Formats: sequence, C-alpha cells, structure tokens
Amino acid sequence: MPQALPTWLTPQQFFQAVEEMRAVVGKEWVVSEDGPALRSYRDAFSPEDDDVFLPSAAVAPDGVEQIQKILKIANDYRVPLWTISSGKNFAYGGPAPRKAGHVVLDLKRMNRILEVNEEFGYALVEPGVTYFQLYEYIQKKGYKLWIDCAAPGWGSVLGNTLEHGVGYTPYGDHYMMHCGMEVVLADGTLLRTGQGSLPGTQCWQLFQYGFGPVLDGIFTQSNFGIVTKMGIWLMPEPPGYMPFMITYEREEDLHAITEAVRPLKVNMLIPNGAFTVGLLWEASIKTTRAQYGDPKKPLPESAMKKIMADHKLGMWNFYAALYGPKPMMDNTFKVVRDALGAIPGAKFYFDEDRKGDPSWDYRVKLMRGIPNMTEFNMSNWVPGAGAHVDFSPISPTRGDDAMRQYQMIKTRANEHGFDYIGEFAVGWRDMHHVFSLTFDRSDADERRRARELFNVLIDEAAQAGYGEYRTHLAFMDKIAGTYNWNDGALWKLHHRLKDALDPNGILAPGKMGIWPQHMREENV
Repeated sequence: MPQALPTWLTPQQFFQAVEEMRAVVGKEWVVSEDGPALRSYRDAFSPEDDDVFLPSAAVAPDGVEQIQKILKIANDYRVPLWTISSGKNFAYGGPAPRKAGHVVLDLKRMNRILEVNEEFGYALVEPGVTYFQLYEYIQKKGYKLWIDCAAPGWGSVLGNTLEHGVGYTPYGDHYMMHCGMEVVLADGTLLRTGQGSLPGTQCWQLFQYGFGPVLDGIFTQSNFGIVTKMGIWLMPEPPGYMPFMITYEREEDLHAITEAVRPLKVNMLIPNGAFTVGLLWEASIKTTRAQYGDPKKPLPESAMKKIMADHKLGMWNFYAALYGPKPMMDNTFKVVRDALGAIPGAKFYFDEDRKGDPSWDYRVKLMRGIPNMTEFNMSNWVPGAGAHVDFSPISPTRGDDAMRQYQMIKTRANEHGFDYIGEFAVGWRDMHHVFSLTFDRSDADERRRARELFNVLIDEAAQAGYGEYRTHLAFMDKIAGTYNWNDGALWKLHHRLKDALDPNGILAPGKMGIWPQHMREENV
C-alpha cells in the first residue's frame, strides 16, 4: 500500500498508473514495493525522519518517447512525478520527493554522452551523465579539454547545472556555461531552446540565444518541464596551471581577505572560483571532532589552535589558481601575492609544500576539473550517522558582509550545539557563503536542533538582506517566502507559469516552493 496518497488519488488508481508505467519501461525499471530498492530514494542526509521524504514508487525511462508516455499516464491519473537526474546530491538533499504519494521519475538510464566537440569545446549530454563519466570519456578520447565539476564527482552534469551549481575552474558558473536545452513539457510537448529551435541548426551548442525570449532559465530550479538534453561548454586545456593556498591566522582576517579578493576577481586576475575556507572545513576532510574534544560539543578555541598547528592550517585558508603560459602566470601572481600577502601572517603554499595532504589534493584536482569524492570525508566529523545540509546565503564581495554573515552563523550554530564549518566562494561580483551544518542523523535531538538552527538562519539572513540560492526540500517553502518583494510578485508569476504549463500539477509539486493551484492553499 503506498503511503499517504494525494486526496484525489485512490490506491487502485495509483496501482493502475504504476502498472501502465511498467508496461512502458519494462517491469525491471519500476519499483513500487516498500523495501531497500524504494528506500534507496530517500535522502540519506535529511534532518527529518526517514519517512518524511519517501516516494511511493519509482520509474526509470530510457528516452524521450518513454518519458512522453509516462507523462500521459501521470496526467490521466493525476499522479505526481518527482524528476531526478542521477539522484546523487550531497549538500542540498537526495532524490526524495517533497511528499509521499509521488513517483520518482529517475533519468539515470538516460546517461549518453551524445557529443564532445574538441574544436569548439563543448559536450551534449543526457541527464544521467555524471562528472566522472564525462571526465573519463574525455580522457579516453584524448581530447585537450577540461570539465568543471562539483565537489562530489558522482553527480549529474545536467542536474547540477539546473540547480545553479558552481565549480572551481574559470568555467565554474555552470548555468552560465550551459548552451542549449531539450525539454519535455508536462503535456508531452518536446522543444529545444536557443539555436536548437532552428531545423538543421549548426550552432545549438555555440550560441546561447535564439530568436525571441530566452526560456532556458525557467527550467532551472523549477518544475516547469523535464530537461532531457543539455549542452555544456568545456575549457580548453591551458598551457600552464598554478594552484596555490594562503593561510591566515586570525578570525578577523576574513575582512581583509575579502576586500583584497574583490578587485582581483572583478578584474579577472584570479580567473577561477576563489574560496576562503574555514579551519574546520579543512580539518573535517582529514580528522574528526572526537580527536580534538568532546564529540558532542562545539570545539573550544584551544582545540582550534591545536588543529592549526597539527595540520599547518589557518583560521582561514584561501584557495585559487592561475592558468596560461608560465610568464603570464608569473606576472599575474606578483599582483596576487602583493594583494593577498599584505595581510599580516599570510603564508603561501604550493604543490611541493603539501604533498599527501588530502584537503590540498582534492582542491587541486577540482581547480583543474578532476572529479573526486574526497569531500564526503566531512561526514565523519561527528560521531554516529554523519550527515549535513548546507545553508548558502549570497552576499556582495565585501569584508563587512563576510564578517556579518560569519559572526551571525557561527554564533547561532554554537548556540544550537554545532560547529561552524563554512567557506566563502567568490564567483565574480557575488559571494556564496556555504555553511555546512553537520550533525548525527541517528540522534533525534540533533536533527531537531539542526532544523531549528536552519530556520533561525533563514529568518536572520533575510532580515539582513541575504537570500539563499539553493536549499534542502525541508526548507523550500520558507526560503521561497523570503523572496517576497512587492507582495511576492515573483512567486505569483511562478505559480501562473506552473498553472499554464502543468495544469494537472504532475511535475514535482512543491519544488522550490512552486505548487500547482489545487495544492496551493494547503502548502503555501
């Protein structure tokens, strides 16, 4: 018996819909019985109980035609679908849907790399293609191209881009580097965006725009359609690569670091994502809290100092890289060194200085587009079932904003019994502040405190003018509610689009706080 079906759907209708989907994809590609296979779709890091986000079935199509047939069935019975690419998230929730009674539409079988073009530097991929898969394909072919990957390399290239994910090379803004989508709408209509709407196009992956309104963005972080193909630009392999790290000893150095980084980024002297990483983020990659203090309490200042000494780390650890011919990198590095080295206590490190250091090694790989899974070590920081969920407010790249966010989040985290584990990522003019709220999932009290902390942070960040760019299922409605300028005009438009494109509300109802009309009063 499926759990908590929508009020308009009887068990008999649900089972009939699932049987019809099984006839479309084959019985081995549908899971509808409660058990390990279905529960593998839950979020392993959720701050909620296991059964809060759990599907009632899952179906895995192998192409556009099967998706269109499944959509017809879903519309006939009004069965809600929750679309995932590979389902391999790390910090913002797993493949679980917003509510029970949903069928996960799992696109993992659509994992074909349709094209990699070395001349122009792009790839055309399906949703199930992972960073590992694309990297290994390029290496096997011998193409002189780099990908830009998220920290966990098992994730979907397409999925991360649609969620506004970021990376570590000069191509780190993944949505900015996408070019051309193929989308199936809720009624089964198939369309292509940009130049892809021109029959016989020669430029689908070369030019992001077509003729008329640019629609690509409405299919990111939304439930307006199912993206089945996407182009992504790849970085030509540069003639040189110079990664470096700078450690800083004092908490208050964050202000000076941020002020120094801003002109370097705006003027593109540092071309890639520049990360100012907190001490415990670095430490959690290679050690545990229990090695330095009470495993159930935030670490005291004395433990912080010992970690710094043991691992040659600072309270803040800045990572960036330069790319290009060596003379050009050497000249640019003089400017970078003068700016960031002027802060008292700054210590520079290069590859020869940190051999065998896992936190250095994985950053060096990421900044040259080599996917890996090292960041999963963070889950070992706390005892028990280590889990985390990220709180990620955006701010200007200013020292005052960095310090304000840091002090706010650290204070509230400590009050709720958690460490501050965070980093600041400067893309161009903006700054992503990623606070990794790490907790023991097996401890009900820690889950409760984690939820309480997250909700407090949403409110305080919004009051200070900082909005989150991405979040876990549990907090989507609350964060959507903070984007409420002019009486929530933006979300009212989102709902009008939802009603027009998906009148039966079958595609991921509630994703990013966007609900279909018949569920709106209940959830918004």
